Amino acid sequence: MLQKNLPLVIIWTGNRGIRSTLDVLCLRYLPRGRVQVFCLTISIINEHCFTFLSRNVRRKLSNNISGSTMLKEYFRLGRPVNALAGVSAVFVSAYAAGPPSWWPVIAAALAVLLITVSTNAWNDYLDIEIDRINKPGRPLPSGTISPKGALIFSIVGSALSLVLATFINLPAFLIVLGSNLLLYLYSWKLKCTVLLGNVTVATIIGLCFVFGGVAAGAVSPTLMLAATVFMAMIGREILKTMADYQGDFSQQCHTISTALGKKTARLFMILFMVLTAVLMLATYFTDQYKPVYLYLVVLCLFPVLTYISVQTKSDTPAKHLEQMSTMMKYSFFIWFLAVVLGAS
Repeated sequence: MLQKNLPLVIIWTGNRGIRSTLDVLCLRYLPRGRVQVFCLTISIINEHCFTFLSRNVRRKLSNNISGSTMLKEYFRLGRPVNALAGVSAVFVSAYAAGPPSWWPVIAAALAVLLITVSTNAWNDYLDIEIDRINKPGRPLPSGTISPKGALIFSIVGSALSLVLATFINLPAFLIVLGSNLLLYLYSWKLKCTVLLGNVTVATIIGLCFVFGGVAAGAVSPTLMLAATVFMAMIGREILKTMADYQGDFSQQCHTISTALGKKTARLFMILFMVLTAVLMLATYFTDQYKPVYLYLVVLCLFPVLTYISVQTKSDTPAKHLEQMSTMMKYSFFIWFLAVVLGAS
């Protein structure tokens, strides 16, 4: 008998040695008892029998998914690691503002985490067909999580973020409400637009810095930081449209890359990279940060942004473009460090 606590592997053996429509040849275990191998020979003679078998096989597969595996799949669905930048932005901007208490800042950071995982799930819920091409291993295209489960997960996360925001202050609640609405609208309607969707995402990320200032009780020190990351994120979002070009084009999703071409998208990306660099320097001179800020930005961050701009071309493979996007995302932790040390 099949055991529920072991993963099931089905081996398709074709139409050889058929005596009946479905002929179960063997059921045995691989070494160490970690995997069940269910060898089947399938006759194409009776499609109805095959359909019935498929349903039962899927049922067996779903029964073999343990609780810990489902948690891992929901972790992959929500991608909380992607919230690291937003959460860090809240703490960095709050530190620059000088909070009288850190408890509202912690609540704001948790709200950002919940917004991120809920909108990631909503985005995957809407993009399941595109992800079958771009990212077939994701939980929804692979079938490990149902669309209904992803939708419930998303709604619960958004609701919890609003609850947390009510314990901070009214402006914080309005920021969280607006961010949730914008991100849901982005995934639903704005994602497949030329630049408008990119600007929406960049606005939300820039609001993380304002959000940190609101939680800390001082917004003005965070405005230049928000403007800087706004420009940077537009550039990164454009880079991501270049990486997703094939799937977006096949689904008739109109982004700057599919509508204007990768070459034009690259020019816009470089433009926003340059604007980001200008604002980073302006932050140093206007906010009177310590010289360590300038050293880290010029010597550590600028070379990374330059490398990404040079390596990103219209004929660059999608996988390499995704790596450039990831590199850009994590390189901004250098900037976070520069802000913290410069404001100390």
